[in-house]
Amino acid sequence: MRIVGLWSAGCICPLLVVLLQWLLPSIRASGAWNQNIPRLQLAHADLRSSNSSAVFWHGGFGVGGYYETLLLDEDRGWLLVGGRDYVYMLHSENLSQTIHKIHWPAGREHIERCKHAGKNLSTDCANFVRLLQPVNKTHVYACGTGAYHPQCTFIDLSHNAEEPAFRLPSNAVESGRGKCPFSPHEPFTARLSDGDLYAGTSVDFMGNNAAIFRTSVHTSSQHYIRTEAYHDHWLNEPEFVGSFSIPDTHSVDDDKIYFFFKETAVESNQLDKRIYSRVARVCKNDIGGKRSLINRWSTFLKARLICSVPGPGGMDTHFDELEDVFLLETKDPQNPVIYGVFSTSSSVFRGSAVCIYSMASIRAAFNGPFAHKEGPDYRWVEYKGRIPYPRPGTCPSETYDALHKSTRDFPDDLVSFMRGHQLMWEPVVPIHRRPLFMQINVSYRLKKVVVDRVEAEDGQYNVLHLGTDDGKILKVVSIPKENWETEEIILEELSVFQSPILSMELSTKRQALFVSSADAVARLPLQRCELYGKACADCCLARDPYCAWDGATCSSYFSTNKRRSRRQDVRYGDPWSQCQDLADGPDDTELKVVYGVENNSTFLECAPRSPLAAVKWSVQPSHSQSTRELHHGEDDISITQRGLLLQRITSSDAGLYLCTSHEHSFSRTLARYELQVIPQQHVTNVRNTHLTESKVGGNFAPSSLSYKDLHLIGVSGLTADEYCEQLWYREKRRQQKLRTLKWKQTAENRKARVRRQYEP
Repeated sequence: MRIVGLWSAGCICPLLVVLLQWLLPSIRASGAWNQNIPRLQLAHADLRSSNSSAVFWHGGFGVGGYYETLLLDEDRGWLLVGGRDYVYMLHSENLSQTIHKIHWPAGREHIERCKHAGKNLSTDCANFVRLLQPVNKTHVYACGTGAYHPQCTFIDLSHNAEEPAFRLPSNAVESGRGKCPFSPHEPFTARLSDGDLYAGTSVDFMGNNAAIFRTSVHTSSQHYIRTEAYHDHWLNEPEFVGSFSIPDTHSVDDDKIYFFFKETAVESNQLDKRIYSRVARVCKNDIGGKRSLINRWSTFLKARLICSVPGPGGMDTHFDELEDVFLLETKDPQNPVIYGVFSTSSSVFRGSAVCIYSMASIRAAFNGPFAHKEGPDYRWVEYKGRIPYPRPGTCPSETYDALHKSTRDFPDDLVSFMRGHQLMWEPVVPIHRRPLFMQINVSYRLKKVVVDRVEAEDGQYNVLHLGTDDGKILKVVSIPKENWETEEIILEELSVFQSPILSMELSTKRQALFVSSADAVARLPLQRCELYGKACADCCLARDPYCAWDGATCSSYFSTNKRRSRRQDVRYGDPWSQCQDLADGPDDTELKVVYGVENNSTFLECAPRSPLAAVKWSVQPSHSQSTRELHHGEDDISITQRGLLLQRITSSDAGLYLCTSHEHSFSRTLARYELQVIPQQHVTNVRNTHLTESKVGGNFAPSSLSYKDLHLIGVSGLTADEYCEQLWYREKRRQQKLRTLKWKQTAENRKARVRRQYEP
């Protein structure tokens, strides 16, 4: 049992009450915390502290910067970083120093032309490296904006993994038109496959002529091809997000490139320019038409991506604007899982969402009906006319169709149909027909995503690492439930940068996440198990598939390590079934005795170890055997995130107060208080007695409480409010004296040093 003074736990001044209510606005009316609150939050300063495992790299120190492009070589442990006028090679195990760097500036004449066009010298008129794609084990294909004159080249890495060459071959720079955007700020995507570069970008200075291109990085490869220019039903002001090469069947003739982008929707009202997200595809063996669509895609199709929250009466809440896309590979290369990050353009609320799509649903949309404009008002409707053979969008294959060995062999009616029917009628809906994860009315928007499939003790889990526009990284685990439902838990929120996340690369081999911003690159470990707590229950309740209890600490979980002492329960987070130290026994939580003055406020402190835990308060009044639960708002009671606030106590409030936390099926006692209420009359008597003693030197003390006892509990002959004011005043004077003393000591030390300099 321990006695606690009024100031430390039992007395709270009115001003402090106001501060508490102002600083803790999320006073709960219910017993549960917001599930969107992360279990672990680390500020920018915490990650940069000496005891953090996060490593930061600033390559240019004001010279380079704008590190938007990352390329990770898992086998050799290299991380290539593309920035302004530079390409850097870092060692993925240690970012503290640069292994190599290449200075690759734009031509002087292009910089001058860029300046004369009214562009900014530092943010526009430089060579911003936007593309790094591996060609083979010895070369990487790189493209940069070149001060609004895009250029591409090969970077020679050599065969020596210990001492890579990392150089630009002399006189090997070629035009980047159709491969890289002119502007460093324009969203674009590119994918190198079989010697051809498939890119979604613009090909003019103003950025108006945007298209999906295929160009060769080798002269012996296929020729140039693109989407039709200035036809809004092909592409209408697109912003490209991502692209992937995905096989459709076991035949290489069916291999396709999929593009993900957002654009102004042609099927919406022309007065209401709505943004829709799209998935498009082209056949890799498409070489265009023979008499029509020459050097144009003859297999290009696109469909709308839906990411919405179903609502009553058919009213859905849509997240229309695609921000990023990630392809999670599976054992079947033909059926990866697609993760998309979306934001909303709604003026009603601000938010982001993550939706996941199967390749089966994407293929179903492309195999469904086409959209078509017809009727007197020229509206978009489902096309119900005759569809040419072979079906539009089908890849030519000599194996399946000897008559159509290439797209130039397609019949004229098929090519004519493809000129005006790129849009599919049916959209692509996400798995479970709703978002996997949402963040609504928060200060940031989700911008980037990578997904790690983690092997845990009780199965596989997908862990999402999400980058935001204010430099945060969220780590979210998706836990499957019954009836195809899922539960999403935010494990971490890391404030990595103070500017937007530009790029992310996941290294499963090194268990690290590499993230970049305009100013720096950071290496973050995928787990921080030791920060969840020092008890088995805390480790189990975290439900982090990267972490497990090893019998002594919460540490990294490795599926290859078959130690029987490890404890982990991601699916249910049940410590009772995992932790042996939770055997039934007496409650050893320390009992604290607290004194409160009648008609004053009293604060009983109790904070849960996890922000996801619900805290409940109960009281057993004095001279009573029954216990009742306390609720917020009842009898001047406020339950805050830091404890219980009794705003105006009376003698009936005296008793035993119990604070317990509840998470899943696990509960534990956090604090026990015995509140004793001092009548206001006793405080007044002590004050009068103290005044009498100081005048006549008497030894009188009240029989109920001695002056020493009241001084111990912080009353000291004053009301609680007066005592609080006096304490604040004393503390302020003490701090002033300490500062004065420190300043005098510093001055004396300075004088002593000066004297020593002139002593013989």
